[in-house]
Amino acid sequence: MVDLEYLKLSPFGKFWFNFKAFFKRLPSSFAAFFKAIPKKLYSLWLAFAGIFINIGRAAKDGDWKTRSSFVVMGFGLITRKQYLRGILYLFFEVLFILYMVFFGWKYLAKMGSLGEVVRAEVWDDAVGDYVINNYDNSLLILLYSLLTIFIMTAFVYMWYQNVKGNLLSQQYVEAHLHLPTTKDDINSYVNENYHKSLLAIPMLGLVLFTILPIFFMIFIAFTNYDQYHMPPAQLFEWVGVDNFQTVLGGGIGSNSKTFAYTFKEVLLWTIVWALFATVSNYVLGMIVAILINKKGIKFKKLWRTILVMTIAIPQFVSLMFMSQLLSEQGLINNILLKWNWIDKPVPFLSDGTLAKVVIIAVNIWIGIPYSMLICTGILMNIPEDLYESARIDGAGPFKAYMQITLPYMLHVTMPYLITQFIGNLNNFNVIFLLTGAVPEPMDMHYANRTDLLITWLYKLTLSGKQYGLASVIGIFTFIVVAVFSLIFYNRSKSVKNEEEFM
Repeated sequence: MVDLEYLKLSPFGKFWFNFKAFFKRLPSSFAAFFKAIPKKLYSLWLAFAGIFINIGRAAKDGDWKTRSSFVVMGFGLITRKQYLRGILYLFFEVLFILYMVFFGWKYLAKMGSLGEVVRAEVWDDAVGDYVINNYDNSLLILLYSLLTIFIMTAFVYMWYQNVKGNLLSQQYVEAHLHLPTTKDDINSYVNENYHKSLLAIPMLGLVLFTILPIFFMIFIAFTNYDQYHMPPAQLFEWVGVDNFQTVLGGGIGSNSKTFAYTFKEVLLWTIVWALFATVSNYVLGMIVAILINKKGIKFKKLWRTILVMTIAIPQFVSLMFMSQLLSEQGLINNILLKWNWIDKPVPFLSDGTLAKVVIIAVNIWIGIPYSMLICTGILMNIPEDLYESARIDGAGPFKAYMQITLPYMLHVTMPYLITQFIGNLNNFNVIFLLTGAVPEPMDMHYANRTDLLITWLYKLTLSGKQYGLASVIGIFTFIVVAVFSLIFYNRSKSVKNEEEFM
């Protein structure tokens, strides 16, 4: 459609056209996302090639001090009086060797089998009694092996930085340039490189408490870790892609087919829930903010205060209260029965379809205040001159909303919308605290009609103890969240037209 025809459309027609165009572009957006992957891999390969080129240059052009640093880290730096850098590199190498000899290697050597000796009581002639044998623990073997791999990766990186630093120091000496002293290094790390010093501990925490658990989950997905293989009493082992085949329906037996069906149903409801929960809260919250912000409305501070007070109540309390209120023995059903409006309790939370509607409605009640607060702040910053010009041109309230308010709000709040969508994909509280394990069990794999992927994961691990399959679900959840968030964010006008909007 040419621009002239687009401009002739009504406000609703423009909205509908943009809505359809967005979803028409989704396949091409997905294609562009995956098409860019080879280019990224090629750039990564060039970066790796540069590393080997630098190592080869150090081996070829380096003097005996630089070459010695291939074995004794920091040796060349120490001999060139860069004591702080050299001692730190040497200290790291000594720690790495001690860790590998006394701890890391014994776990890494068992990573292929994940252990062979099961926990048992054996007779000890020395004490004349049964004692616990020196058994293996598959979980610890996998965890510490993965930690060792991370430490080895860090060592390789530090070794490369050591080689590159030694070669650079040699080049400084050959060019008769000033070599940074220990005092210069200290001043650097508290001045121009202060950000590196400041981020060192947070980055270490990120690796240990975020990245390492993610990789641990990925590794668990390739094992048969479940209730029948619980270390240390039983050992689990590698099973390849069997868990992935089970989840996707390609495994052997009816268990795989039913699991695949459950996964499809839960995934579909998760996406539908995230869309409805995000859009409903955003639109209704914006409408409430516009109504309160409208000229002539009295007691604006009172209405805002009431809505803010609802946020002050812990969500856990609100959801548990609504769960009791809407149960078959709850207050609402008792009142309806007492008034003879119904013959039997309404299954607000026990019927799968009705429970989904109730969950979305309760989520609107909980989420509107948050959206209202965000939209209120933005509405106050929209220039009043825009509305004055629209009124002069004969635009009514609806047209002004579609042409001014909504585009402005969407541009500013698109990152917030994406964040809300991702949060709703993983919204454990609303689903679990309202319905728990009540609505229409699917009679398979601990899932119910209202379960999201995140609540199903919880049940698989807590009740079913199917950690391998749960890890596969976790991987797919991560993929869905990552792909949707990257595509929606990169395709949004907030990113593409950031400087052109105003």
